[in-house]
Amino acid sequence: MSHFAPDSKQYWHPSDTSPLDRNWWRGAVIYQIYPRSFQDHNGDGVGDLVGITSRLEYVADLGVDAIWLSPVFTSPMKDFGYDVSNYRDIDPIFGTLEDFDRLVEKAHALGLKVIIDQVISHTSDRHPWFAESRVSRTNEKANWYVWADPKPDGSPPNNWLSIFGGSAWHWDGRRMQYYLHNFLVAQPDLNFHNPDVQNAVLGEMRFWLERGVDGFRLDTVNFYFHSQGLENNPPVNPEDYNASTAPAVNPYNLQEHTYDKSRPENIAFLKRMRALLDEYPGKATVGEIGDAQHQLEIMAQYTSGDDMLHMCYTFDYLGGEYSAAHFRAAIEATEATAPDGWICIAFSNHDVVRHVTRWAPHGHEERFTRQAAMLLMSMRGSVCIYQGEELGLGEAELAFEDLVDPYGIEFWPEFKGRDGCRTPMVWQAHIHQGGFSSANRTWLPVPAHHLHHAVDQQEHVANSVLEFYRAMLVFRKQHPALAKGSITVRHDTPEGVLAFTRTLDDETLFCAFNMTAYPVVYELPGETALSDAGAPGSDGQLDGNRLSFGPFGAYIGRMS
Repeated sequence: MSHFAPDSKQYWHPSDTSPLDRNWWRGAVIYQIYPRSFQDHNGDGVGDLVGITSRLEYVADLGVDAIWLSPVFTSPMKDFGYDVSNYRDIDPIFGTLEDFDRLVEKAHALGLKVIIDQVISHTSDRHPWFAESRVSRTNEKANWYVWADPKPDGSPPNNWLSIFGGSAWHWDGRRMQYYLHNFLVAQPDLNFHNPDVQNAVLGEMRFWLERGVDGFRLDTVNFYFHSQGLENNPPVNPEDYNASTAPAVNPYNLQEHTYDKSRPENIAFLKRMRALLDEYPGKATVGEIGDAQHQLEIMAQYTSGDDMLHMCYTFDYLGGEYSAAHFRAAIEATEATAPDGWICIAFSNHDVVRHVTRWAPHGHEERFTRQAAMLLMSMRGSVCIYQGEELGLGEAELAFEDLVDPYGIEFWPEFKGRDGCRTPMVWQAHIHQGGFSSANRTWLPVPAHHLHHAVDQQEHVANSVLEFYRAMLVFRKQHPALAKGSITVRHDTPEGVLAFTRTLDDETLFCAFNMTAYPVVYELPGETALSDAGAPGSDGQLDGNRLSFGPFGAYIGRMS
């Protein structure tokens, strides 16, 4: 239980003598852990909670503020934990509730917040709620999921599509109705129009708040509600086509998802969720928004004010292109659309091709990796770093027979799925399975080409990518303008250069990035006066008002 300090507007825990910063999340750096792939303790080839706990010193030494755990709840693992069958227990493959409690306790002792994935737009078809709902049309949970009668010809109620391919409707012979699944058939969608469903999922969240978690990453947060009219989605106008939510080979992108997600009713529910979190000061939410055409507008709605989500992330930087023009437009659109909202920025996560592979030109991977880290930690917003990103890992190339992701199996070979970014963490280059597991076979192979990036090959090695990330995280903490300051994009740059200023109180930092594979000279306006800020990787050469960059060069200076 937290207690209010009457003479401050802060809170503290009885075991902690330091005040609790209720806005710790604003500008925080969050380290995403994919539990299956971080550290295997019991030798079964799958990562687990005890393994994660054993590596928390490493995470804390990076200098991050929090960890985000992808789902560890009880699950049939059809979608590797994103199909939950019991929200209040840990799947045995990961350990026990006691293991979870020990992880949280150690993380807090190391100064790390703990954010857990909360997947409430849908459940597993093995969840007891769904088992009861599908029995009849009259039972107590009959209306807990989205059920609909077929058309007179027996076809699905409308044209809604699943992100994982095919219709979003699946026929159930017990109820003689279709049920909605925006993802796998084994992931039926909950009916949030039912107040009992809202109360139930908020109760599941309260269970973990009482257990000491510091917040939630909300999976597919704009998918909670659907239109009760079940209208057909219209086609996307060709000029608005965007493949950021699903791979380009997926016909899901051809619809304007007007009726199956991003519904206005979600606003009231998110306010209920925020009210719950406000009962536990210092807790935070970060929502995942998947909407190719309207993501910024939705982010503004979901994060503006003090009664909605704390922050959201979009797919502006998890897809798209690595160019000054794209980033300039995305930053300015975010500032214009959501001036009092808050974005959480990531370049990689468990769902997309690792950004080194996605963006870096061949031969420039190392310089690109450093620049991308500088840029990520210089933009306005909070930051997510995905495990292995700090090692410079690229996407793993896997054989078809090694794939386990149903998404990749469905759309192979044009889309290879998400397994390539989920392979095990590499800790020791010359140890069995890279130090991840003692098993002869791990759930996904440990890529041989990842081994020379292993932690033990980079730790305490000058100029390594790992040490660069650590240094950049220290620099960010030393300059609050980078974490919490305002941002102003500059338009006096040559082609290929992104530049902006970050300002907080009396400090203004000038940040410039040559996002090309060739040298560029930036002639600064005569009134621009800069001095070196000592940022790691700041290798642009300033001669008077002439700033020269090598390929993927960067510069951070103080403005006076």
